[in-house]
Amino acid sequence: MKDVKDAKDAKALTRPKRLAPGARVAVVATSGPVPEERLQAGLDVLRGWDLDPVVAPHVLDRHGEFGYLAGADADRAADLQNAWCDPTVDAVLCARGGYGVQRMVDLLDWEAMRAAGPKVLVGFSDITVLHEAFAARLGLATLYGPVAAGVDFIKNARAQDHLRATLFAPETVCTIASGGTALVPGRARGITLGGCLALLATERGTPHARPSAAGGLLCLEDVGETTYQLDRYLTQLLRSGWLEGVRGILLGSWERCGDYAAIRPMFADRLGGLGVPVVEEFGFGHCAGALTIPFGVPAELDADSGTLTLDEPALR
Repeated sequence: MKDVKDAKDAKALTRPKRLAPGARVAVVATSGPVPEERLQAGLDVLRGWDLDPVVAPHVLDRHGEFGYLAGADADRAADLQNAWCDPTVDAVLCARGGYGVQRMVDLLDWEAMRAAGPKVLVGFSDITVLHEAFAARLGLATLYGPVAAGVDFIKNARAQDHLRATLFAPETVCTIASGGTALVPGRARGITLGGCLALLATERGTPHARPSAAGGLLCLEDVGETTYQLDRYLTQLLRSGWLEGVRGILLGSWERCGDYAAIRPMFADRLGGLGVPVVEEFGFGHCAGALTIPFGVPAELDADSGTLTLDEPALR
């Protein structure tokens, strides 16, 4: 792995093709167990979009010993790999987050997945590990958006509409206006990347991990963490040099992380010294009505207006 100081700036990644009516999309469980009723509701939403959803064999599995996992690591990896390598599948949607991708990501045959060519990957939270892996190992842009069996995807019109537009008509959502406000004012250009803060911190030192966020517009969010835990993750990224060269930062949702008024000063303390624009409450992650954020595409962040403007549509 390259030394952080020698890491090159993030580069734009290959964009998959947009979806069209009738596209076949695979739903896989890479992380935690999936409630069947929510899965069925999510499939109904996808069918309502004139998509053809197919459910991977182990989506409803439960691990025999560890109840926080959707089946065995090898089975979850096989479901993802088989879906990705199926030439009839146009997109892979993760069913839910939770925990488990780190246990299976190194079981994937990356050469076979690279040979399968680019297609759409959608998910958030624990799927951060896959976004990072797809960027590093496949050079592929991905979508940090709602999971197919998630409550937000099933019940929230804003989350549904923004993901649907991104999938079918991405040119209509090249400017993502969140209503966020500037923690540190200014504008910055870079390549979008990021995800769940805890996962980005724990990826440090793992095989093929991104060497740094240099050149990036870093998107961060999390759920169920205390202020001191969030401080610890950010401090780890700072001390390891991973944030050196970052161009700008977008802070999403911090659901179940306590009073945001208590978290905000910590963000200002930890991130203010980077000298880059920082926008807060950008409306992606674990919040209701979460926006879909493309990763791996060049964009401009305007912290003062709370907008992220993509240079080109997220999908071709």
